[in-house]
Amino acid sequence: MEETRRIAIGVLATYTGANIETIRYYERVGLLPPPARSSGGYRLYGTDHLKRLNFIRRARVLGFSLADVRKLLTLADQRRRPCAEVRAVAAAHLDDVKGKIADLKAMERVLADTIARCEAGSGSHCPMIDALYTNGDSGRRTAASSSARWRRSAR
Repeated sequence: MEETRRIAIGVLATYTGANIETIRYYERVGLLPPPARSSGGYRLYGTDHLKRLNFIRRARVLGFSLADVRKLLTLADQRRRPCAEVRAVAAAHLDDVKGKIADLKAMERVLADTIARCEAGSGSHCPMIDALYTNGDSGRRTAASSSARWRRSAR
């Protein structure tokens, strides 16, 4: 795509794999600059929009929040890119990712344990159903006991 060429939003969406509504949203929240408009009012995007949208989409695929994407774009827009600041944003995100991995591993252990306690038969008692009724604090609190406690505290 050459620098002077302008493309419509549908073509930009095809080039980047982004949804048209997502592109409009990124414009509304200021992640993408407003594009030029045709005489008929249609958005016309250039190479800079394509590059920026690819940047945003790649950052989102890596799990960066929109706030972090905004920070990264601000840093990328600076003439002297402060790598230490980019590193700080990425390091904070890595800590979040590690925390999510730990949470997922804990969920995996709880699910595996609960599934192992389930009987293969068709009995009426199911540890999985019981586990879903608990609130996670005590492991044995049921929805009924939680509801009763809530009603008492609401008085």
